[in-house]
Amino acid sequence: MRPLPTTKDEWRSHLTVARRAVPPEVRTAEADALASAALPLVAPGQTVCAYVPVGAEPGSRQLLDSLRALDVHVLLPVVVGRKPLDWAEYDGNLVRGPHNLLEPTGRRLGAEAVGAASLILVPALAVDATGVRLGRGAGHYDRSLVYADQGTQLVAVVRDQEFLPELPADPHDIRMTAALTPGRGKIDLGNP
Repeated sequence: MRPLPTTKDEWRSHLTVARRAVPPEVRTAEADALASAALPLVAPGQTVCAYVPVGAEPGSRQLLDSLRALDVHVLLPVVVGRKPLDWAEYDGNLVRGPHNLLEPTGRRLGAEAVGAASLILVPALAVDATGVRLGRGAGHYDRSLVYADQGTQLVAVVRDQEFLPELPADPHDIRMTAALTPGRGKIDLGNP
């Protein structure tokens, strides 16, 4: 039996390999379950920051469209180099951006737009019981979430097996307040 990873880079490698092995039909079922679990977390008129899944990331465009159908303002990230993320409202249309990522076509709102959100759905490779989130390592969300209002729900979206007891943490890591998984729904996290 292989020992568990200990560093962030080892965890990233381990989790990325595991994600790629998830069959498409399982990804689709998980995406449906995540959409069902996310909708009760919002109300009409609220602003939610979300994301367009890349590769094997959990989530779906269906979730984004379902949020819009509830009259929720959905903001999606726009990568602008090593700076905090920019945000634009999702109107149902996406285009390929300079980083080959799907981006909203709406007007750019700036990094501070995340402060309008009452819920932020954050992509993650894993999250632990204390709210430590493991991302892809570029730091976009750690640089961006400092603009969120205090009390905003910061929800890491992961597969059930990516909710872990403990992950390595750095002082600059922004802690999540909850995890959202296909099997367990929203899990409130104990921030130290």
